[in-house]
Amino acid sequence: MKLQLLIILGCFVASAFLFSACQNAPKKEWPNADLPASKPYTLPNAKDFEKMVDGQAVHLYTLKNGVLQAAITNYGARMVSMLVPDKTGQLVDVIQGFPSTEAYLNAGEIFFGAIVGRYGNRIAKGRFKLNGKTYELPLNNGVNHLHGGPKGFHTMVWQAKQLDSATVELKYRSKDQEQGYPGNLDVTVIYKLTADHGLEIAYSATTDKPTVLNITNHNFWNLDGERDTSINDHMLQIFATTFVPVDSTLIPFGRLDPVAGTPFDFRQSTAIGARVNEQNEQLLFGKGYDHNFVVNTTENGAQMPMAAEVISKQTGIKMQVFTEEPGIQFYGGNFLRGKDLGKSGQPYVYRSSLCLETQHFPDSPNQPKFPSTVLKPGQTYQTKTVYRFGLQQ
Repeated sequence: MKLQLLIILGCFVASAFLFSACQNAPKKEWPNADLPASKPYTLPNAKDFEKMVDGQAVHLYTLKNGVLQAAITNYGARMVSMLVPDKTGQLVDVIQGFPSTEAYLNAGEIFFGAIVGRYGNRIAKGRFKLNGKTYELPLNNGVNHLHGGPKGFHTMVWQAKQLDSATVELKYRSKDQEQGYPGNLDVTVIYKLTADHGLEIAYSATTDKPTVLNITNHNFWNLDGERDTSINDHMLQIFATTFVPVDSTLIPFGRLDPVAGTPFDFRQSTAIGARVNEQNEQLLFGKGYDHNFVVNTTENGAQMPMAAEVISKQTGIKMQVFTEEPGIQFYGGNFLRGKDLGKSGQPYVYRSSLCLETQHFPDSPNQPKFPSTVLKPGQTYQTKTVYRFGLQQ
C-alpha cells in the first residue's frame, strides 16, 4: 500500500513539474518552426553561381542564424534568397531573384537584390557640380542617371569573405572617374543575420577626393514568396508625414509635400493596391508608387527609427525596416513585365514585388535643400539598415 502511494505521489510530482516546465518554456515566435515544411522553398545551389565574370570568380555565400537563412553572391554584392518561416512554420523565400549567375547576367531587370551605387536613385540629366566643377555621368534612365549608371556597383564582382555562419563581408574599390564620379572610393558592405530575426546591412566607405555617395540595397520583396504574383494585398505602413514629389522623369522638384489627404498616406497600415490606381499626378508620373518618403525621427531621438512595416495576410510574415538613412524609396514593381523567370520558374510580372530602399533623397547633389551626400577625404561614410522579421499577431 505504501509502495502504491509512493508511486502515485511520484507521478503527481512529475506531472506537476512537466506542466510547470511547459508553462515557463519560452514561447516560440514561429509555430511548428522545427517541423519540416511539406514543400519548402530552398536556397539556390551554390554550384550554379560558380562563374568567372570579367576575369573574377563569382560565388554564392549562405548565412544562417536560428530560423532565418540567406544567400548572397559577390556578383553585385546582391542578395539572392532570404528564407523566413510563415505562420505554419514553412519556409518562404521572401526575396525575388534568379537561380544562377548566368541568369543575373541575362536578366532584363538588372537590379534584383544588388547593392547600387555610387548613387542610388536618380541624378537629373546625369550631371552635378561639386566644388565648382561639373561632373558628367552616363544616362541610363531616359534623360537621367540611375543607380550609379550602366556599369554601377550592381555589375561588379566584389571581394567577399565569410566572417562566420551568419555574416559575410564584401569589398569593392571604385576607381576615380568610374562612371564619371570623382575619387577612388573604397566600399564595404556587411550582411548579417541577427539573433533577433533581423537582416542587418552595414555600409561604410572612404574616398581620396570629394565625391557624392548614396548606397543602398535593391531587394525586391514578396512576403508571400515568388509563387504569388501580386504585392497589392500586402499591408504597408510608412512612418513618414512627408514625401518627395517628382516630375514626369521622376526627378524631385526640390520640395517636400505632406502625405495627408493623398494616396501616399501610409501612416496607418493600408493595402498597397487600395489607392494605387487613383487619378493622381504623382502616381501617373511613377506609373504607381516609386517615391521617396522622409523618415520620421522618433520622439526619444533613436538613431535607427522604424521607417516601414509590411505584413502579408497570406503567410502572416511581418517585415519591419529600421534605418539610419533620412529617406526610404517605396517602389511597387511597376516596371516588371514578366519577361524574367525567378528561382521557381515563376515569371516576375507587373507589381509582383516591392522595394523599400533606405537612402538619401533622389538628385540630392543638385538639390541644396536636401541632406548632403558629399563625402570628403578623411571622412568615413557609415550607415546601417535592419530588416526585422516576425509574425502578425
